[in-house]
Amino acid sequence: MHASIVTLFPELFEPFLRQTVLGRAVEDGLVRVDVVHLREFGEGRHKMVDDRPFGGGPGMVLLAEPVVKAVEAARASHGDGVRTFVLSPQGRRFDQRVAEELAAAPDGFVLVCGRYEGIDERALEVLQPEELSLGDFVLSGGEAAALAVIDATARLVPGVLGHECSTAEDSFSNPEGLLDHPHYTRPATWRGLEVPPELLTGNHAAIAAWRLEQARKRTAERRPDLLAGGEGEA
Repeated sequence: MHASIVTLFPELFEPFLRQTVLGRAVEDGLVRVDVVHLREFGEGRHKMVDDRPFGGGPGMVLLAEPVVKAVEAARASHGDGVRTFVLSPQGRRFDQRVAEELAAAPDGFVLVCGRYEGIDERALEVLQPEELSLGDFVLSGGEAAALAVIDATARLVPGVLGHECSTAEDSFSNPEGLLDHPHYTRPATWRGLEVPPELLTGNHAAIAAWRLEQARKRTAERRPDLLAGGEGEA
């Protein structure tokens, strides 16, 4: 997986790309993440990247020219089929299916982190990016969203989690698109609460059946919209 991130705050990504599972994947060469500093493409002696909006109103707008130059520089390290996304609440909802698409994208993808009131629309007309949204809410910038996209996508790359079945039963990734089943570990009794006896039998078929039943029940209770027809019974 090869991703590039265009941002005004590259330092936000440094610890994230050095730690935990993603850090190991980067170190092992399974995942490549390039961070492109938008300020380096700013205009004039002060490297300006924003200005007041035409028509008035609060806030600032990112200038078209620095954004286009930064994205073009990011794209240059990818193949011709690279996909470009602007993180925006107006975009396509990011979900597990999109993460699977990006994990399999042969030429990788570029994530553009907006700031302030947004990006000059003319930059988007030139770049023709896709748009991705984490949900119906507004963040101060696209960096937090970019981190979520990178993390959700990288863990689907073979070898990143260390076991090919690690994601198979995750919420949304299992064959029925269900939420994940409950998990337990030692001790078998904790504060008077018992581990379900089905998990202690050693019968793999019975355990699998219990987990599927629990996943269906949990999905019906918490996310009935994920079930066929948008509703289900617990």
